[in-house]
Amino acid sequence: MKLKSISLAAALLVLQSALAVPAALAQSPVSGSVVQEEKPQGDQVHRPANSPAAGSADPNEAPADKNPAAPTAPGDSEPGRAEPGNAGENAADPQAEETPQKPGEPAGSQEPGTPTDNPAVPSSGAGELILYMNSTRMEQDGQVYTSSQPMLVKDGVSYVSIRSLVDRVGYNIAYDSKTKETIIKYGEDELRFKTDSKTYRVNGKAMTMKGASYQDNNVFMVPLTSITQALNISYKVDGKKVIMQLSTKPVASFTVLNDKIVAGETTVIYQAKSSSPRGVQIVDEKWEGRQDIFEAAGTYTVSYSVQDANGEWSDPYVQTIVVVNPNIPPVAQFKTDKEQYKMGEPITITDLSYDEDGEIVDRQWLNNYPAFFTPGPVTIQLTVTDQDGASSTIEHTINITTETLYTKDEFSKLFTPVGSNFTINGGEALGYERLTYTYSTEPYTLFKDNGPEPVASEGILYRDTISGLTRFMTHHVNKTDGKGNIHIIAKNNNEVPANLEIITSGMAGPDIYAEITGTKSVARYFENYKNDSKKQTITLAPGESKVIFNDMSKIALKPEETISFLGDLYSDSPIEYTSVFVKDGQDPLELVDTLPILDPIQSVMRGTFSDSTRIFEHLETIGGNKNYRLSLTDNTADPFQIGMDTTLGISSVNAGNYGVIYKIKLRVAPRTLITFNPRGGLYMGAALVNGNLVSFSHTGKDNVSSQTSVLHRTGDSEEIVEIWTTPSAGSNLPFSILFMPLPAIKH
Repeated sequence: MKLKSISLAAALLVLQSALAVPAALAQSPVSGSVVQEEKPQGDQVHRPANSPAAGSADPNEAPADKNPAAPTAPGDSEPGRAEPGNAGENAADPQAEETPQKPGEPAGSQEPGTPTDNPAVPSSGAGELILYMNSTRMEQDGQVYTSSQPMLVKDGVSYVSIRSLVDRVGYNIAYDSKTKETIIKYGEDELRFKTDSKTYRVNGKAMTMKGASYQDNNVFMVPLTSITQALNISYKVDGKKVIMQLSTKPVASFTVLNDKIVAGETTVIYQAKSSSPRGVQIVDEKWEGRQDIFEAAGTYTVSYSVQDANGEWSDPYVQTIVVVNPNIPPVAQFKTDKEQYKMGEPITITDLSYDEDGEIVDRQWLNNYPAFFTPGPVTIQLTVTDQDGASSTIEHTINITTETLYTKDEFSKLFTPVGSNFTINGGEALGYERLTYTYSTEPYTLFKDNGPEPVASEGILYRDTISGLTRFMTHHVNKTDGKGNIHIIAKNNNEVPANLEIITSGMAGPDIYAEITGTKSVARYFENYKNDSKKQTITLAPGESKVIFNDMSKIALKPEETISFLGDLYSDSPIEYTSVFVKDGQDPLELVDTLPILDPIQSVMRGTFSDSTRIFEHLETIGGNKNYRLSLTDNTADPFQIGMDTTLGISSVNAGNYGVIYKIKLRVAPRTLITFNPRGGLYMGAALVNGNLVSFSHTGKDNVSSQTSVLHRTGDSEEIVEIWTTPSAGSNLPFSILFMPLPAIKH
């Protein structure tokens, strides 16, 4: 039927009335939280394979293209409407001009109330969607539609009306008034856009668009590629046309919830998921290769597909399932080199345990001592456990005779491994003959900033200007209620460039145990002397500042965590060094000039100290038939450093000489045992002995000063022994180096 002739003004009034949307509907955002037009189908309660899904499509559900009550994006009127009568490039087909089209209805569609083959199922609308550059024309499945605004190319970016596009491709759209975001839902995917922002969120993850979204005559415009990339929609450009390839297939997936599947034992738990991009109900499913219990080990392929109410099947979702044989328990097995031993005779135990189909992850021994000092039978037991928790235990009994080969003290001195402890009489050790010595120094200037040790706020920990060889000693615990970082900043205040050469460094933490960070930082400091990758040259332009020792800067301390650091460098000019504590994520270079200088609480905890490498040489032979001790960090023979807290302008005492490197060079008699003996309590530390790293630990409730750890044993001839060590942060002082004659070897 053709339109009767009426005046142009009257025709416009009629058309305006037909297209009008109540203002409350057009402008009403979703109140409070996000409103979703599609109920997520979620995880399915699993049915036997190939059985039909329960329920059917909602008979009251409107076709996807006929949803006038859908929430609008901010400011959008009803985009997606095909408007007849547009001239030129945007003109609808002639038939549409003869039959006025209803709001929200594609050109050529049926009148409301016209029976359809399946009114309960939304139209699939598969195929191509064609957009025209600089035009409102949209084509889909042979129908012509009109967008709210033309697809515009702006600064090289193609923008489309978000509401017009999603109406055509069958997505759901909503608006969150709290976050001011326009939301697109497509199956299980969610996109969120904000006006005048180049950032949008895809399933909660922030992404960047090529251009910022914007409003144009109350129509929300976004870059087309932000949607095509996020939802994996393929498209091509043909002249002025952008051709999008749409899919309306349902989507199927599944997850196997078992961590491990054992042949013949494990009941496989499948969790299936399915969805339709257009909200069409899932009515059927199909499994291939699925087994609830796999009887044989191997690799299996399982696929899962679903069918929607339009009869369209998803692509199969395929997953490989690995089925393993039942675990074979490990076998515990060991042997001793003899069946009978004297008291104090070394026992050699050889572990022969194995696991055929995995690995042993734990060994628990009972009575696996290197020697026994009481006669009688002794049962040695070993329990091994594999990665699956299966275990095996074996026992073997040996006999200890009444004869003595070595006493316990003799055995400990001869056979205790390097780095391990044995017990001595701590009181008697104080009576060992003291080594008299003098020492020289190397010109290392110590920048010691561990005051305040507990840091309760952002601020400057310490600052001073130093030239030449410089050592940094840092030890702090975070006492704030959030994460924080410690940075050391180097600034060149000279009029010429300055060069810094990193010599070595050792960083440890974060850890809640201060003594652990202290010993690890010392061990790494000594290890990295030989590590060229830690050596670095830094150039500072006049007036330039840089953060140095980046390994420490990258570590964020949680509340109550501790960090320890020890590092050396050389500068060819005076450099201003500033140690700061700032909240995690803050730029220390931007904040350093605004931070307050923190109260050290105790001035002895920080300061600048010269000559911080002490060299001890004793070239008269030590050892023979006497016990000797070298006492360090005791403030008598080895006095504490006196320096200056330059931030306060007061004198400072380095109590304990933390940060001082001791280089000890000694001439030692043949067959002499050298040990480390803590005198102040708990001590965890490390030393370089003839270039080899030795770590040791003295802990426990017993008298720690009665423990000593083995550093070195000389052989059958005199040796020059060189020991480097330094007090570990978090440990107690003083300490001594003991020299004891080794017992004679017996057979």
